[in-house]
Amino acid sequence: MKILAIESSCDETAVAVLEGSGDKLKVISNVVASQIAIHKKYGGVVPEVAAREHVLNIIPVVNEALLKAGLNAKTAPKKISAIAVTAGPGLITSLIVGVESAKALAYAWKLPLVAVNHIAGHIYANFISSPISKSQFPISKKIPNTKSQNNQIKFPAIILTVSGGHNLLVLMTGHLKYKIIGDTRDDAAGEAFDKAAKLLGLGYPGGPAVALAASRVRGQAVEAAKVSSSKFQVSSDGVASRRIILPRPMINSKDLDFSFSGLKTALFYQLQKDKHWSKNRSSYAHEFQQAVVDTLVAKTIKAGKKYHAPTIILAGGVSANLVLRQSLKEAIKNQLPHAKFYLPELVYTTDNAAMIGAAGYFKFRAGRTITPAKLKVDPNWDLK
Repeated sequence: MKILAIESSCDETAVAVLEGSGDKLKVISNVVASQIAIHKKYGGVVPEVAAREHVLNIIPVVNEALLKAGLNAKTAPKKISAIAVTAGPGLITSLIVGVESAKALAYAWKLPLVAVNHIAGHIYANFISSPISKSQFPISKKIPNTKSQNNQIKFPAIILTVSGGHNLLVLMTGHLKYKIIGDTRDDAAGEAFDKAAKLLGLGYPGGPAVALAASRVRGQAVEAAKVSSSKFQVSSDGVASRRIILPRPMINSKDLDFSFSGLKTALFYQLQKDKHWSKNRSSYAHEFQQAVVDTLVAKTIKAGKKYHAPTIILAGGVSANLVLRQSLKEAIKNQLPHAKFYLPELVYTTDNAAMIGAAGYFKFRAGRTITPAKLKVDPNWDLK
């Protein structure tokens, strides 16, 4: 069966067509109209601007996704089995554009409608069987040459989902069966990265900006500095700087919750004390990123040990962070040797409609549809 999916929860207008058979999902087309360049000058997403862009982009993106899937407005009603759309959480004005568009198409084409939770979409990005051809993605999107075996995921699974607004540990006992075992008490990791990038003057979006700056640091001492390596580190240009030390928030707490607001505050105060911090910008970025990664990994390992899950899954926009991907992989290998680790292809980590289609496929298969008249957006929709 084929699913048409629409995603507009924040600042990406995305539409995809997926084909499913059993537990295998293949992406036929995946089109994303990004607004990063528009919001970059504001240092963050402006809801009103995002909504207006969605209105302008939604129909062209739908048409392009259909065209790349070999469909059009006339053939789609006969070839597509259902329409899936993000109904929350997210920015209410952005969500409305996608939901109302999906409702209109469902009415016009007389197709079933499936409401998808955005966080569930990030989780189900791991269930996409294989990436599609490079021609379906923008040139800037790199497609790894790997063959996904994610359709072989076994339950129960521990899922670390990390994005700009959400930081959850989820126990997934079966398809569409979620139990939140760890939540965000304040700032999620993605939001913390954005705030840290702003403090460090690294630009927007914060996650990639911090990661890029952090990559310029080699965590080792300079021989010529004649000091302990515990006090100094070296940037890629060979400049020695005093090692920055930031806290790992709640890393030793008995629960599985997260909190990154204090980490951002700690960075702020360290910058206030350091009159020459701009010369050590990469060192601050490196330590901030490492503090976030250490905390995320420690909590995930703790959850894996507590619930003895055979599967660990990484999801969400921050799952694109290469240090997080590698650190979690190594920690699972060393501390949870019997667990299998799954993570999404990089092209499915940021907001896209393919992941919404994947979650929508399993909901549709389970008969969980909704009539267009009853579907309303929920900007605070909890994962249940």
